[in-house]
Amino acid sequence: MTSTAIFSDLDTAFIEDFRIMSTFGATGNGGVDRQAATIPDGEQRRWFSGLLQERGFTVKFDRAGNQWGLFEAVPGAPFVVVGSHMDSQPTAGRYDGAYGVLAAAHAAFRLAAAWAETGAPQPRYNIAVVNWFNEEGSRFKPSMMGSSVYTGKLALETALATTDAAGVSVQEALDAIGCRGDFGGPEAAYCAEIHIEQGRSMEREGVTIGLVSSNWAANKYEFVVHGEQAHTGSTVIEDRRDALLGASMLVVAARELANQFPGVLHTSVGQLNVYPNSPVVVPSRVNLLLDLRSADEAVLAEADNRLHRRITEIEALANVSVEQHQSHSWPVTPYQREGVELAANVAADLGLSNKAVMTLAGHDSTNMKDLVPTVMLFVPSVDGISHNEHEYTTDEDIVAGLAMLTEVANRLCQGVLEG
Repeated sequence: MTSTAIFSDLDTAFIEDFRIMSTFGATGNGGVDRQAATIPDGEQRRWFSGLLQERGFTVKFDRAGNQWGLFEAVPGAPFVVVGSHMDSQPTAGRYDGAYGVLAAAHAAFRLAAAWAETGAPQPRYNIAVVNWFNEEGSRFKPSMMGSSVYTGKLALETALATTDAAGVSVQEALDAIGCRGDFGGPEAAYCAEIHIEQGRSMEREGVTIGLVSSNWAANKYEFVVHGEQAHTGSTVIEDRRDALLGASMLVVAARELANQFPGVLHTSVGQLNVYPNSPVVVPSRVNLLLDLRSADEAVLAEADNRLHRRITEIEALANVSVEQHQSHSWPVTPYQREGVELAANVAADLGLSNKAVMTLAGHDSTNMKDLVPTVMLFVPSVDGISHNEHEYTTDEDIVAGLAMLTEVANRLCQGVLEG
């Protein structure tokens, strides 16, 4: 798509930095592949450090691999934390997370420049730009790892000991790219994050800014289906204990649950690991990740009960056993009302169309809002495409989102929510 908008020099610089950022881990179809603590992730982090330092920000890495750009306008004061994540899924889009980090940086640059002007009002709080580690959870589970450690929801030692499919630990991976520091993280007073919607509702309604009021609840499970290896040609069907058959039944069961609660329950199985994964061996073990999500916790609970009843049936039908581990879960929790109202006022003042929305996906802000008052904002996604190389948001919308985030961060730094 070709933009016909006329942008300011500051907006053009932001768009150019976004173009540069998108070259790290670039894929052939216009996306990126820079999973947490891989070489492309390390390269983009080094580039981002330079961008921050050129503008007078101090860059530090904390013990969980979160990257911080700190601007201390008020010595000793807490910080307004703005940012998102720059890691991606395999063959993912350019905008997911990364847009929010770069928008946070450019918002902070604009505020720092404004505060330096003669006679300008000085902030009550400092500003910190953050690139959270391993939000996606594609290489290391669970997702939102860095913000979970920062907010005390996940022990640092547990995070660092987590391994990927090749047996490489988080600590080893971070050390390999030089991104594990000894910083404890700044003291946060407030938080703001902007992100692409990853859905179609805003584009469909012609809305520029989404004011996130709450998140959907989610139950995420890791299931291990145990069977027994056998020859695919010679073993009698009745004698087989086919772990892949049992896993396939779980995949179908998840979709059938969604069909039973149309529009209010989302389910998926995003990952299967089959052992021994040989063309002539009946699989003896399958690991799979299954999740259930809903804005209605009663629906989620009922779906969860139905799923577990179905598991008992699958064990008998496929002659397998199913081992269960809860990978990650969170309830429906609202963002602070005063933060949503602040964002609505900013959008009105800037003349940006807006509406209240819920987030179906997890974001680092869903952790931060449990620690400090947090504002979460969305910009539209063209056709709702996400976790896909063809993910796209127009330059007009990312620039509008930057203006929105800048003013939200400005008012938070000025302490407008105090009292």
